[in-house]
Amino acid sequence: MFGFVLISGILIYGSCKKENGINLFTLEQDVEFGQTMNSEILANPAEFPVISEEQYPEAYSHLNRILDSILRSPEIRYKEEFAWEVKIISNDTVLNAFAVPGGYLYFYTGLIKFLDSEDQFAGVMAHEIAHVDKRHSTRMLTKQYGIGFMLDVLLGEEQSGYVEIASSLAQGLAGLSFSRDHEYQADEYSVKYLYTTAYDARGTKGFFEKLESAPGLPAFLSTHPSPDDRIERILGVWQGLGGKQGQTFTASYQNFKNSLP
Repeated sequence: MFGFVLISGILIYGSCKKENGINLFTLEQDVEFGQTMNSEILANPAEFPVISEEQYPEAYSHLNRILDSILRSPEIRYKEEFAWEVKIISNDTVLNAFAVPGGYLYFYTGLIKFLDSEDQFAGVMAHEIAHVDKRHSTRMLTKQYGIGFMLDVLLGEEQSGYVEIASSLAQGLAGLSFSRDHEYQADEYSVKYLYTTAYDARGTKGFFEKLESAPGLPAFLSTHPSPDDRIERILGVWQGLGGKQGQTFTASYQNFKNSLP
């Protein structure tokens, strides 16, 4: 948080040091896998009750406005190659978001309503964009499910795999058990993406501070680096970029929340 035609065999490779690890997917397969996964999610309203853009145009207008602001960042590598589509899932009890390879992003109403300002939400969105743009999901899918299973899914011999993977991705931050390096890198780039916008680039910091103040720390954080450690690192990246103060856009975010079901 994907049939599938293979391009003259599967490429198994590692990239730069910060993004190392086996990945069965080519970039084109990230795109195709994401398209298939998005279709599976939209076809399963019982598990993923995505709200209609036609019924809630104002909510999606806010969501797409925030996305477009972040996508203007020159730090995003696959800006043109990936779809970058956003959806809202109606479930006020879930404080989460997840992303599918190829640029499909999903945000639960519970998370949107929980946060206080647009920079916090933009920080979460930028974090998910980073996971996609750095191709963390397909790396971790290969690691978590194993080469044999993923080859079967890619070859269309394990159709139930799509449902299993969708459920895992929908658990968001917990689902794929991203490595510490991946989480730290997504946090880092959430700051770098937002630094080029009018948002306060410490939005992800605000998100973690909000989580820490909530009664009962969300279970998914138990598998991740501590919020305090991540807050410190986020501040370090922000200061390293120059420490520019941005805006929180609290009023517009309240309008966003009011537009939800």
